[in-house]
Amino acid sequence: MKVVFLGVGEACDETLPNTSLWVAAKVDGVKISMLFDCGFTVPSVYWQMTSDAEELDVIWISHFHGDHFFGLPALLLRMYEMGRKKPLTIVGQADVEKIVQLAMELAYPNFTNKLTYPLEFIPVDTGQVIEVGGLQWKFAENGHTQRSLAVRVNDCRNSVFYSGDGPPTNSTQALAEGCDLVIHEAFRLRRPTPGHGTIHQCIDLARRASVPYLALVHLQRDERKERSQEILRLINDVEDIHILLPEPGDELELGV
Repeated sequence: MKVVFLGVGEACDETLPNTSLWVAAKVDGVKISMLFDCGFTVPSVYWQMTSDAEELDVIWISHFHGDHFFGLPALLLRMYEMGRKKPLTIVGQADVEKIVQLAMELAYPNFTNKLTYPLEFIPVDTGQVIEVGGLQWKFAENGHTQRSLAVRVNDCRNSVFYSGDGPPTNSTQALAEGCDLVIHEAFRLRRPTPGHGTIHQCIDLARRASVPYLALVHLQRDERKERSQEILRLINDVEDIHILLPEPGDELELGV
């Protein structure tokens, strides 16, 4: 399983694209390509990485804040312009179809019916286990200000957990248990912010869940700049977990 960090920033970061992950896996020799969240700054970064309109199979939307799904209209429009034909699956919590269709209508009125490829929506909730593209998907609710779901995806060999926004909960810790990689929102180093996690909370979750790799994303823009040395010292002092502070474009391949 391969993870590309398209963006690692929060909603108002002027230098880092919104947090978004491009995950590729193989099941019985067949590749599946997935995008985890698609904020308003993500499409341009995605198209710098590929020129193939058919590349993407599934999009996961953790919740409906703009920096996590407002990029969908531009992404879907570009796929149409490039002549995509293959169906595209969008997975998210209840009302995902209604909300995505509304966003499309606001961005490009009357355009959805012109798409040259089918959109297939799969609404999910906590406690469900589904199969998409031959992979197992599980979900848990975190503690964000808007309802947000964490997701765990397994490809029989490796598993990746992505938090969406929000601090860890007992449910998300259970979901992350034994994962190969946890990718978690860590808005600040240690000071609590309503609806967001801290680096210390993320490290604690990774330890409790026996996770070997932890990637910290969605850091508050000033915190990342002004406290970078303190953050790096903390990360380097942790010996039992491999902690990453990824930059846009960084890649991590599991199971190599």
